[in-house]
Amino acid sequence: MTSTDSDAPAPPKARWARRTLWIGLALVGLVVVYVAGTFVQVWLASRSDGARSADAIVVLGAAQYNGRASPALQNRLDHALDLYEQGLAPLIVVTGGRQEGDRFTEAAVGYHYLRAHGVPDSAIRMEVQGHTTYQSLAAAARFLRSEDIDDVILVSGPATAKRLAGISGDVGLDSAISPSDGTPTLGSLVRETGAVSVGRLIGYRRLERFDN
Repeated sequence: MTSTDSDAPAPPKARWARRTLWIGLALVGLVVVYVAGTFVQVWLASRSDGARSADAIVVLGAAQYNGRASPALQNRLDHALDLYEQGLAPLIVVTGGRQEGDRFTEAAVGYHYLRAHGVPDSAIRMEVQGHTTYQSLAAAARFLRSEDIDDVILVSGPATAKRLAGISGDVGLDSAISPSDGTPTLGSLVRETGAVSVGRLIGYRRLERFDN
């Protein structure tokens, strides 16, 4: 019996090319599964309110308009006020520095908003240097530790909840995440999925340059 050309073994280069292709497809598949799974986690975190009793409420900053809170910042401050009035924590920390061209820091705007809504000065702390989420949480963690506080509720927009949990662990905070009201946009969920996917691999601090 004679063999045909189709029965002949593939040349070594062809076998290597097929093997490389399958390895590449497997790696792409793993990346897709990893990112898709992270997207689900980000989405679920945005819908979950973990509010509980703590020593402080930390409000992540958002834009302010010449001394007035933007809708996003006001939403976060109102949520923090609600938690404070429920008696979940005796202290509110407002965060956020001055962006380029601004006359006011985000934290100062938050401070005046809380004071106007009846929160006493003794119950408010300000972090005014941070320009990213990581910087603000790291700075807040440092001065809260000076008051023997590390158990906090973190308040920010819904889409950022999963990333906040990761960052808070990095900076030594024992945190519960309580997102402000609202439904995150698909774009914000996709952006946070990218941030969490990469942050888990390289560390959230290295993402500072992409944060705002």
